[in-house]
Amino acid sequence: MLREIISITGKAGLFKMIGHGNRRIIVEDVTTGKRFPALERDKIVSLADIAMYTRGDDKPLGEILDLTYAYQDGKPVDVKALDGAKLRETFAAILPDYDEERVHDSDIKKLFNWYNILLGSGMTRFTKEEEKEEKEEKEEKEEKKD
Repeated sequence: MLREIISITGKAGLFKMIGHGNRRIIVEDVTTGKRFPALERDKIVSLADIAMYTRGDDKPLGEILDLTYAYQDGKPVDVKALDGAKLRETFAAILPDYDEERVHDSDIKKLFNWYNILLGSGMTRFTKEEEKEEKEEKEEKEEKKD
């Protein structure tokens, strides 16, 4: 799901990969539906490749978005109403073990803004169930080995 959704440095919002051509990717703005080419020189990052720092292993963005959806009961986050302390307090309620030193306020705001954009486009699940099941099966096998 998130593999197709990308962020392009220098462009506001999120985009869905539609196709590709010679040295470019055709993308569609998630909110407006406007299509345009993202060129080879653009820095493009798939949301599936993004993770946030925690005190343990880094947490994939999809899992954090799922946690945010559950915490917000499927409602958008009012980012403008959250100042620095309230922003971090809200994020700590969603992801208690996040690394306070390496995760900046701007990272949390971007996460919440992306969550709102994805929610507005109709997405309500941010990780595939198969990925979760595979991860759980792998952990169970490792526990049996010990």
